[in-house]
Amino acid sequence: MDKKQKNLNTLTNLMKGNIRQYGMFIALFVIMVIFNILTKGTFVSARNLTNLYLQTGYIAVLATGMVLVIIAGHIDLSVGSIAAFTGAIAAILQVKMGLPTIPTVLITLLVGALIGCWQGFWIAYRKVPAFIVTLASMLMFRGAVIAITKGQTIGPFSDSFNRMSVGYLPDIANFEGIHLLSLLIGVVGIVIYAVMEFNKREKRRGYGFEVLPIQFFIGKLILVSGLILAFILSMALYKGIPYTVIIVVLLIGLYTFITTKTPLGRHVYAIGGNLEAARLSGISARKTLFKVFVSMGTLAALSGMIYSARLNSAAPSAGNLFELDAIAASFIGGASASGGVGTVFGAIIGALVMASINNGMSLLNLDISYQYLIKGLVLLLAVWFDISTRNKNK
Repeated sequence: MDKKQKNLNTLTNLMKGNIRQYGMFIALFVIMVIFNILTKGTFVSARNLTNLYLQTGYIAVLATGMVLVIIAGHIDLSVGSIAAFTGAIAAILQVKMGLPTIPTVLITLLVGALIGCWQGFWIAYRKVPAFIVTLASMLMFRGAVIAITKGQTIGPFSDSFNRMSVGYLPDIANFEGIHLLSLLIGVVGIVIYAVMEFNKREKRRGYGFEVLPIQFFIGKLILVSGLILAFILSMALYKGIPYTVIIVVLLIGLYTFITTKTPLGRHVYAIGGNLEAARLSGISARKTLFKVFVSMGTLAALSGMIYSARLNSAAPSAGNLFELDAIAASFIGGASASGGVGTVFGAIIGALVMASINNGMSLLNLDISYQYLIKGLVLLLAVWFDISTRNKNK
């Protein structure tokens, strides 16, 4: 076999092995191209893309926690109600009781963590199925929101609280038409990405694993670097990087580290892949599941605050169908319906896909009935794609 044929076979094998991960990028690209054509260029304008990232924020936070729940082989139907409840708690603390922003944020996160403890206790230690526990919580916390708000909208929040969702990173210089600090952060991000990819490639070669041929590897670096630059430029040409995007990027880093570098992350994948095998190997499924749901509750509280800050108020109807968007984002991002498979970064891309669909259909003024129909169809196709690719790989 000559070198050219060998490189081609390596590329084909890597593509087949990562088809689910590549599929979400292809889906996102196709959706953006279609909406850009239908809106005659409005979809990819700097202003609309920044708005898209802000819309993605609260769903991306939920999807980060939801993908861990799904990897562990469970589901959480309560995140929308918990986000609404914690958003209302934040509003009462700040608007009714006059607390500053930082204590408000910390107390609200603590409330979210306690809700996660409640759900984790029933699921991990009392063996009640997660579907039932979170369905009950969905109803209970929806009722609790109406009770504590008395059915009324509470607001407005302080400027410092609102900045969490509608604020932008300040610039270091006053250049007309471009946010210099955002651009510099993008360049630093590209350099860090390239260094990490080179190190990863060298480690894989050192262990004797298959790696991309050098020409394809360089092509991948150029493609991904171009995407990062386009992502940063879309914000730098408007008002700069929003604080919401910074929160999401920090969460990606933290949860990617947890899932790939810590025993907790390995245990989550293990119990989702094969629960009995995980137990036999000494993994405490109870403790792991409990921590996963505490994490989910805390992130639901963060999502509730970001959403309330975006609206500058907390309403009893907030959070409706957030669980659909978070679950769909996880599956579109490559999580397996049978557990044991999925990534945080994939869930974020899935959230971007869902937000792009919402944003594009809103720009087209599409009737709400068609919006639900299309989002449901996208979720169905994502799960079918997961099942069909797994069957082919067997």
